[in-house]
Amino acid sequence: MAMTTPPTSGFHLIFGTGPAACWTAHHLCSQGVAVKAVNRSGSRPALMPADVSIIRADVFDAQQAIQITQGASVVYQTLGPAYSQWSELFPRLQANTIQAAMQAKARYVALENLYMLDPSQPITEQSPEAPRSIKGRVRQQMHQDLMRHHQKGDLQVSVLRASDFYGPGVTVSAMGERAFGNLVRGKPAQVMARHDCLHSFAFIGDVGKALANLGMAEEDHSTWGRVWLAPHAAAQTQEAFVAQACGLLGRQPQFTVVHPWMLRLVGMFNADAKASIEMLYQYQQPFVVDSSFSDQALGQLATETAQGLSATLDWYRRLVKI
Repeated sequence: MAMTTPPTSGFHLIFGTGPAACWTAHHLCSQGVAVKAVNRSGSRPALMPADVSIIRADVFDAQQAIQITQGASVVYQTLGPAYSQWSELFPRLQANTIQAAMQAKARYVALENLYMLDPSQPITEQSPEAPRSIKGRVRQQMHQDLMRHHQKGDLQVSVLRASDFYGPGVTVSAMGERAFGNLVRGKPAQVMARHDCLHSFAFIGDVGKALANLGMAEEDHSTWGRVWLAPHAAAQTQEAFVAQACGLLGRQPQFTVVHPWMLRLVGMFNADAKASIEMLYQYQQPFVVDSSFSDQALGQLATETAQGLSATLDWYRRLVKI
């Protein structure tokens, strides 16, 4: 995708200040775009660029969402509720951001996951919808609602989908704190369900760059109204992923497996762990993403895994002061 000159009027508003939001902001700022980001606390994450304005607001309140979006030319929806509250809160959260974007006449870039798709074959932009979980059905309905607004002509939408994140800033992920945080402390990494199934992971910097590029596209660009995949490097088993990280750390590979019965036990006391159980199918069989079409169309290749892991481990070392 040939990149265009960033818009001269209107700022870009990011709903959320998590890792995907921070890396989206980094790329937007590098292109000279004025950026604001929203969270409930008003605090600035360490990863967020210093020249991004942080707005304190509760997007579950529709009027607050509308108020803070006025003047924006593009919005990015990267927010998500806790796993245990998906069904109850996520559709309302999206509805409020859609309403806010419509009133501001802003374009809308949505970050989605792959929960609604059939994973029995490598996942592409054309994979059939076949959710295997409650959260997958929620995500499917939300996507359909979003695209109806685009089809009706009352909102211009681009969608970016990605598998599990890894990278600087990513802690709550299958390849997050339990894997890399443990490794840099000299402990075994924890992997989910099975260590020997192929699984695709998305480097968070690639996700942020892809979101930003979609948002900077001109109004008449062909990227609007479509679903795209973030760049994904070749799928690896969790064991191989950990082994590569351990090689960079100069130590022998060491990991433990979080078996389903362990998660069920924890789920007796932790609502989010309980809500995670239905998603274990992604780690009990191959879960492979083929992003080659989007890579070529958008002109962005995945960060090499070794490079991504190196950046990730460096960030975790700083986090734990090693």
